[in-house]
Amino acid sequence: MAIQALKIPDLAGKAVLITGASTGIGAALALAFAAQGSKVALHYNSSADAAGALADEIASVGGTARLVQGDFSNSDEVRRAVDAAASALGGLDGLINNTGGMVKRIAYELATDADYDAIMDLNARSVVAAAKAAVPHMKANGGFIINTTSIAARTGGSAGAGLYGSSKAFVSSVTRGMAREFIAHGIRVNAVAPGVITTPFHERYSTQEQLDAMLKTVPQGRLGVAEDCVGAYLFLASASLSGYIIGQVIEVNGGQLMP
Repeated sequence: MAIQALKIPDLAGKAVLITGASTGIGAALALAFAAQGSKVALHYNSSADAAGALADEIASVGGTARLVQGDFSNSDEVRRAVDAAASALGGLDGLINNTGGMVKRIAYELATDADYDAIMDLNARSVVAAAKAAVPHMKANGGFIINTTSIAARTGGSAGAGLYGSSKAFVSSVTRGMAREFIAHGIRVNAVAPGVITTPFHERYSTQEQLDAMLKTVPQGRLGVAEDCVGAYLFLASASLSGYIIGQVIEVNGGQLMP
């Protein structure tokens, strides 16, 4: 893809952990950062085959990719995975908190405490736990954290996705809090909010009828693909391009939402 051919010099050699990297946006980011010469740690939970194939693809063109596994709804596993990534890469310069999922579509009035915990642990608690684990590895030289939030953080989510949208609103807000705190260590924190991106996420949680309805609300006239999101992450990762930008959320949604 064209964005991979455009070299950003200060990303070469950087050690970057991408969580939720086996498919979708995470996989596109792994390929893009590897193409920039970054060393990437690919986190996955259950998609071992997809993660392994992605690591092999990166290695086949001379890149460096290491695999780390962990259930990111569990804070202990988050910490273990972050530490394993730093060990495998010889340090850590960047963390992309991309793990997340709707878990299930359920109305607020039907949601149980177990539903709340499952959605919030995966999408919200994991971001805090991963950042907390990454900061000690990044303090000496600074670096970046980029959180993946969602258009649902602003819209409240589509039918049955309210809890998911709420969890992503937490991510957007915690991005600003982390940005204020971690800049003291030279760590820049920002976020990217994808709109409707055609990845396994929507294959799992959205019907074709729902996707067709969403398409009608996108001025650009098409749903997004994972590669549409890559440029925003590369921009925020590069200190030469975005060194004076912290606590911001870049919306990538084809005009569906223009805040």
